[in-house]
Order: sequence, then structure tokens, then C-alpha cells
Amino acid sequence: MSEENKNELTIEEEEVNISDSSNDSNNLEDLPLVAVDNENDKGSISDIQIDYLNPKLFEDIRTVDINDLLSNTDESSIKDEVKNQYLGSISDISENQVLSGRVIGMNEKDILIDIGFKSEGIIARSEFPEDAIPQIGDQIDVYLEYLEDRNGNLVLSKEKADFMRNWTEIRKYYDTGEIFSCKIIKRIKGGMIVDINGLPGFLPGSQIDVRPIKDFDNFLDKDIEVRVVKLNEARKNIVVSHKVIIEDSLQEKREEFLSEIEVGQIIEGRVKNITDFGVFIDLGGIDGLLHITDLSWGRVNHPSEIVELDETISIKIIDYDESKQRVSLGLKQLLPHPWENVQDTYPIGSKVKGKIVSLTNYGAFVELEAGVEGLIHVSEMSWTRHIKNASEIYSIAEEVNAQVLAIDKDDRKISLGIKQLEPDPWDDIQERYIIGTLHKGKIINITQFGVFVELEDGIEGLIHVSDLSWTKIVRHPKEMVQKDEDIEVSIIEVSREKRKISLGLKQISEDPWPDLIKKYETGKEVTGEIIKILDKGIILQLDDDVEGIVPFSARSSKGRKEKLSKYNSGDKITGLVMEVKPEDKKIVIYIDDLSDKNNSNSKGDVEEYLSGQDQPAAQKIEIPDELTEKSSKEESAE
Repeated sequence: MSEENKNELTIEEEEVNISDSSNDSNNLEDLPLVAVDNENDKGSISDIQIDYLNPKLFEDIRTVDINDLLSNTDESSIKDEVKNQYLGSISDISENQVLSGRVIGMNEKDILIDIGFKSEGIIARSEFPEDAIPQIGDQIDVYLEYLEDRNGNLVLSKEKADFMRNWTEIRKYYDTGEIFSCKIIKRIKGGMIVDINGLPGFLPGSQIDVRPIKDFDNFLDKDIEVRVVKLNEARKNIVVSHKVIIEDSLQEKREEFLSEIEVGQIIEGRVKNITDFGVFIDLGGIDGLLHITDLSWGRVNHPSEIVELDETISIKIIDYDESKQRVSLGLKQLLPHPWENVQDTYPIGSKVKGKIVSLTNYGAFVELEAGVEGLIHVSEMSWTRHIKNASEIYSIAEEVNAQVLAIDKDDRKISLGIKQLEPDPWDDIQERYIIGTLHKGKIINITQFGVFVELEDGIEGLIHVSDLSWTKIVRHPKEMVQKDEDIEVSIIEVSREKRKISLGLKQISEDPWPDLIKKYETGKEVTGEIIKILDKGIILQLDDDVEGIVPFSARSSKGRKEKLSKYNSGDKITGLVMEVKPEDKKIVIYIDDLSDKNNSNSKGDVEEYLSGQDQPAAQKIEIPDELTEKSSKEESAE
């Protein structure tokens, strides 16, 4: 066989009159032929077929269109019946429509189709599935795209014909709402691609089921019943849904369920969804809400602690809103309330064990059982420690032992205590810390008003600033002691009721003032160093760690600044003792230069001033307290 005839074309058998074409055998040889194997008669003309797809066949043939035919003046030569039949066949054929055609020939690449037009059309063999190649003579649907291409040939399509046929069917599904089956073939973003009779459709992920889908891959290559919910004619987009089919079915179940529902009824349901605030239960046609507070009598941090997704559980209907079709469910209601017999379960004075579930600045909440909690107030945590916040000593989920102190069933409150599990160290405090005895301790805190000393674990006492020294005026305790210093103190006072112990540092030695009174008798001349100059007097540092005060006379205000200008801190001056004041740790001193010359200029005047007075010396002189106060303020400012 020649190279030209490799693409063998088999055409429909028909009678061919070779003599009509030419009486010359040479003309026969010029025709493009296709050899057909015939074992019986290889040389006969009947075994030769003409290749109608070869363009050489039509080199000597002039083509005409419909206009040429209509303009032919020799119309009488054509029978009217034949003409009308021909023109009618052409007028029925137009572009962009599906037509029925007959297979009249084929080769390895193309299939020749006769649609009853002036010329045949060719469809690529690749448009047909390998297992569905048509046979010569078969009737098939084709789509006419163009009546003529550049070469004057019909442009046909089998694929587009199939598409149009299938699209028509899908449009019918959409218009009627008919349910049909299709196959899921691909996973894409947002959903799945389904095969609808060869056409792709989109199944959104939200339309697969009424419940959320976790694994879309489980649906691949599976058949699913759907309904067309959206159709775009322009873009030829198809959107289908399986969810609407389920919802229709659920609606029937919903109506049946709502007609039989009763508050207090115990039913079964499937956990459909879990949120922070509760659980949605599928009751069969309708969803009910199981709120987090109705999951358990005890504390629940998250519903997932109690139930699992897709789990089937028994629940109780606790409320139903018919107008809104809302069903409230309860799980804890299936069990008796734990507070019903709480007084019998946890009698006052009994020892209990629980887990800390919450901590506040005022205490710790302990779960004794599901739904039963007690509070350990910070004041009930230790006999001796001053606890400001429960988190200082306890943590969440920690197990603790406690004692029941009180129960309020109406308010559902239980008071617990931990310190009650141990003896109270203050019960015998007065026997262990006798007034006047000496004890060692450690300074744990220093304030402006005093020093806190730890005598033993949890037992503290206070040294007031006035009890730090017999003679020295202590403006701040840091002048005398330091934090974490070990010291020896004396017990001044013990109160078991108030849980307080008063300590003294100066009391570990004898009071020197009886001797100082003798040493600094009235009228005695003393010398001291100026440590402070105030508006109303001068403070001197005397021997024996004692301070002296030189008050300004009320009658000597004139020229005070001038007199004071002669004195400076550190100067030593001499004066006369006017009075010794142990209660104020002061010795009042008279200096002639700072007094009124007209009224007080000698020791005798001082003695006269002090003699015959019924009022205490502190009131007669009127200045020591004021001087002390002003001196302290200036010390703090510095």
C-alpha cells in the first residue's frame, strides 16, 4: 500500500459507476482509491473504494452555493419537488444547535459525519471514548459550531453535543428540584467536584452534611445524592447540595419530635457540636442546647471535659420554647442534688479532703465533691501567719485536708479551716512568755513606729519606738537596730485574745533616770553641744546620751534672730538645769543670754519660777513637746 493511502478510510458501501466518470481506463487510474483486501478476488474493480476525504478527488469540480442555484435561469430543468426538498433541508440547519448525524466513514484520526447538509463534517476521533467508538451507519448527536470553516468544511463537535444534552438534563433537575446521584471525583478548596453525567459540578463543604465535616477525603470516589441549588447559564456553573436533602428529611422528623416533646422527658441525643458555653445535641430533626452549667453539679472548665463529639448520651428536657422551637437540656439533672444531704455528709467538726479549684485574695475554694465546695478563709489558714492572699501558700488543683467549721444549706456555703487541724500556739502563750522574762528573737520588719521581732515560727512581738532606749529620743528605729539582726528582748505585755506581744529593748537594762535626776539637779550648771537650733529653742547633747532643751522665754521674742545668730550647730554652751523630765527624756536648761533680761537673769530667778508651782513642770514650761515634735519633723525632712 502506498504512503498516500496509509490513513485508510472505510466508507459505506454504495454503487459506484466507474463508466460514468470516464470510458478511459487512464481516468480510473487518476482517481484516489483505497485498496480493500479480498482473498477471493484481488483484481476486481468492485474491491476498490474511493477515498472521499482526499482533496484531489475534487480538483476538477466547481463548487456552488445556494445563491448560484437560485440564480440559475434553467430552473425548469429541476423538478419543483426536488428543489423544495433540497432548499428545505438547508434552511433547517443553523449554527449552534445539536443535530443528528450518520457515520459514513472513519480513519485513525477522524470520523466522517453526514448531517444532511450540502457537505459532510469531520469530528476528531479523540472526542469519543476508546470504548465507545461508533460504527459506520450509527446515528449520533453532534453540535454544529460553524457551517463553514476556512476550507469550506462543516465544524462539528461530539463533546459539545454531549455537553448540551447533559446541560439540558441538568436544567430540568434544577427546574423540578429532582434528586439524582453523582460521584465525588476531586477535593478542592471550599468543597468537592462531582461528576454529573460527564459535567463537573461544585459541592460546597458546607453543603455536604448538616454537621461539620472533619475529613473531606473520606468522600472521594463515593456516590452521593444531591439536588441542584444554583445554575449559572452564562458561565455554565453547577452548584449542588446534599445538605438540603438531609434538611428536608429532618424537617419531617422535627415536626414529629415537637409534637411529642415534654419538659422532664429523658431522651437520647448525639453530640453534634461542642462550644465554650455548651454542647449542641442532635435530637433527631432538631438541635437542643446543653449549657455548660447543666453538664455537672460540679465545676466544668470546658464541656469537652464531660462529653465527646458524636457521642450518644441520655439527657433531660428542662425547658422548651414552642414559639422559638428552642429546647434546653440538662445532664446533671439526671443525678440527685448533692446539697440535699450535705449536713449529714459533712457534719460540723468533721475532717474532709478536697481539691482547690479557685484562689482569691480572701481565701481558697475547695471542691469536696461534684457540686459541693467550701471556702477556707485566709484567717483560717494559719494560727500565726498573717496571710494576705491564699496564693501565697496554695495552688490550683492542690489537694488539702480541712475541718468543717460551719454549713449554710440555704446559701449553699461551707466554711472550712486548715489551722484547726493543729493546736493553737496562742493557747498557752502566757505560760511560755511570762512578763519580765528575757527572750531572743530575730528582727523581721522595721517601721517608723516600731520593730517586729519573731520569737518563734509564727509568733511575733512588737518593740515600740519608745521602748528602744531609756534616754535617747529615737526618731526612727533604724537608728538603733537593723533588719535580720538577732536581739534579746524583754516581755512587757502578752494578750492571748488579741494575739499580741509587747516587747522592750530598753527593759533589758535598768532605768537610769533615778540616778540622772540626782545628777542633773535643779540649778546645776551643765555644758552641752548644740545639735539643733529651732524657732522656739535649742537642743543640746549632754552626757549619758541625754538631750537638753533650752526654751526661749515667751517674753523674749524681741531680738530673737539677733541672739540666735551668735550660735551654730556644734557649739558648746553652758546653762543651768531648770527641770529633769524622765517621761520626755529631756532636761530643761536655762541660758541667761536667751532669756528676757528684765525678768529672768539669774539662777535665783529660775528657782523662783519653778518654786510654788502646782502644775507639772512640762505644763509650766510649755515647750518640750512642741520642741520635740518640731525637731522630729526637721529630722525627717533632712
